[in-house]
Amino acid sequence: MITLRQLTYLTALAEEAHFGRAAARVHVTQPALSMQIRELEGALGLVLVDRLPRGVRLTRAGHEVLARAGRILAEVREMEAAARRGALGGVVTLGVIPTLAPYLVPPALAALRGTADLPQDLRLREAETETLLRELSDGTLDAAVIATPPGPGMIELPLFEDRFLLAGTAARLAALAGQAEALRPVSLDPDQLLLLDEGHCLADQALEVCALDRRRMGGGPGAGRARIDLGASSLATLCGLVAAGMGLTFVPEAAARAESAAAPQMALMRFAAPEPSRQVRLVRRAAIGEEPWVPALARLLAGAGAGLLGEAQRLVPRG
Repeated sequence: MITLRQLTYLTALAEEAHFGRAAARVHVTQPALSMQIRELEGALGLVLVDRLPRGVRLTRAGHEVLARAGRILAEVREMEAAARRGALGGVVTLGVIPTLAPYLVPPALAALRGTADLPQDLRLREAETETLLRELSDGTLDAAVIATPPGPGMIELPLFEDRFLLAGTAARLAALAGQAEALRPVSLDPDQLLLLDEGHCLADQALEVCALDRRRMGGGPGAGRARIDLGASSLATLCGLVAAGMGLTFVPEAAARAESAAAPQMALMRFAAPEPSRQVRLVRRAAIGEEPWVPALARLLAGAGAGLLGEAQRLVPRG
């Protein structure tokens, strides 16, 4: 009989590529782990591991079994998480990307109190998109709010369209507004553009709408290169730099009111239509049936997002 313990040990062995390290990772002796791997091979009638002088290597069959084991163990973790949610009166773990979390989460939590269809214990995880999708896949998260297509194996519920505004000092934006043609992202000078570190989806989206490649940016001499290489890790840092006159950046409507209040020397303006934007969505695993809290949470987040967009449109009216 194949056991979850054997699949867990095989996963550890594949990742550590060494019996001793794998045994230490799962807190058993090396002979105990080796015995479980041999029993798994016997149950399947397959050789899963090539034993080498200084480690191990999965066979072709081993890689196939490892892939299936990953899916099985992810389902088990999700089942355990669902059980915890029931036992604890409805605990949901929600991931949110950093360029949305500081702005969307506070009004959403305020609206959460007393909402009948939603768990009153909502645990939050702020991380970049790649990390959130990985944790969704392995069952660590119940759902995530992201702004890029999630890929296969996921179901998404659209929440709102978050348009990008251009941020700079009033003088810098006034010079751009005086240009003969309507302002479009592709007309921006790359040496003036401040971006988040790689890994933030907002940085990738800004490059995409400007038709730029990060590898070609910051290569020239002088202040332009220094600006590009600042590598800010938060939107708040970028806005502070922009307010100090160090360049331009993109600010999503969802962040406009909060960042304008925090950096009063920063001005905002809209791009010409069609305005660049990102689609914010709530994502969950497709393999898991929809629970009642999923559409309720989507409605709550969409409502909180609509409030943020309304504030941004009052601050920077659309034409």
